[in-house]
Formats: sequence, C-alpha cells, structure tokens
Amino acid sequence: MAHKLLVVKIGARSNQATKVQEVLTQHGCSIRTRLGLHETSPNYCAEDGLVILELADNQEDIQALRNDLEKLSGVTAQYLEL
Repeated sequence: MAHKLLVVKIGARSNQATKVQEVLTQHGCSIRTRLGLHETSPNYCAEDGLVILELADNQEDIQALRNDLEKLSGVTAQYLEL
C-alpha cells in the first residue's frame, strides 16, 4: 500500500492560515491525516509552518488540492509517495 503525502509550507501563517484552512475544508474528503507544525515558545510564534497531509484519493484529486493550495501567496506544496 502506497502512502500519499502532501507537505505544505505556509510562509505567512497569520495572513494565510484561514485561506489554507478553507482549501483543506473543500478537499476534506481527500485527507486521511493532517499534522501541523510550527515553532513556538512562550515569547515566540513562528510565521512559517508546515502541514503534512496523508491523502486518500487518486492523482487527479491530489493535484487539484495541490493546485488550490499553491494559488495562495507564500504557500508551496510538495507531493511524496512512499
């Protein structure tokens, strides 16, 4: 069984997080697992972050999700299949 992953880098979380969430919601049935990562401490919260998605659907649906994410300024996505 192949694991289909999409790693999403968000360059300006405070500006793009809501828009990224909207895209993820639109494609919610394609997402099996979601993990969000960003650096934080009591005095610091990073503006960039990563979201790692494990995907369930076919390549066409995965590409549509990737395209929608990459339309957002400062957001890049890389697909990986293991």
